[in-house]
Amino acid sequence: MRFEGTRDYVATDDLKVAVNAAVTLRRPLLVKGEPGTGKTVLAHEVAKAANAPLIQWHVKSTTKAHQGLYEYDAVARLRDGQLGDPRVHDIANYIRRGKLWEAFTSPVLPVLLIDEIDKADIEFPNDLLQELDRMAFDVYETGETVAAQERPIVVITSNNEKELPDAFLRRCFFHYIKFPDRETMQAIVDVHFPGIQKTLVARAMDIFYEVRDVPGLKKKPSTSELLDWLKLLLAEDMPLEVLQSRDARKAIPPLHGALLKNEQDVMLFERLAFMSRRQGG
Repeated sequence: MRFEGTRDYVATDDLKVAVNAAVTLRRPLLVKGEPGTGKTVLAHEVAKAANAPLIQWHVKSTTKAHQGLYEYDAVARLRDGQLGDPRVHDIANYIRRGKLWEAFTSPVLPVLLIDEIDKADIEFPNDLLQELDRMAFDVYETGETVAAQERPIVVITSNNEKELPDAFLRRCFFHYIKFPDRETMQAIVDVHFPGIQKTLVARAMDIFYEVRDVPGLKKKPSTSELLDWLKLLLAEDMPLEVLQSRDARKAIPPLHGALLKNEQDVMLFERLAFMSRRQGG
């Protein structure tokens, strides 16, 4: 398989190289980048391009590595034993398969997404090292070994909230998704809004990149937030003149709730507007 992007996903040349290298090496592809730059969607599109099933493991702060392998429900077995349930005699009835087990035993080569690995405890990546290396693990309760017939395509995403261990990084092919430049962003917009008025997009992107460049911004708006904002501008039938002749003293963009996601950033823009009015007045 060679990944060239899809009709719904604009992949830069360096991202295509990274995906294809990881697939060739059969090493996990570790993708980092700002939230909203398409890291999670990438796994969906790789699966689509490979015509492969997608198995998703969304990591939370409470997620433990062993949950990706399996969990043994001892409490349910004890309860069934007290009730005289015959299922209690087969411990396999109380083994719950995790996402790695599902990927290793898939009848068709799957894409396994381990999403936002940096949300979990720092030991989480280390605890997966052996299983990702061997592509196999032991189920101690039943004595069986679960092994992959063929190494699945593994995509791991991180928002860079925590540093990942060196031993884990050595086992991955790494790619950082840079924030799209204007040309790439135009291509992304064209995919989502074919036929949209070019002047509207040009002015909206001017404002969007101006917002991102404001010093002191706590959370810069992402690609997905630009797309949401454009959708709102179209839904509200926002006159082009509102964007073209936007007064510098009214620093907050129209429908700014799609771009600014916390009160500190809204207050920052309000202060900028106030300062512009004072200087202009």
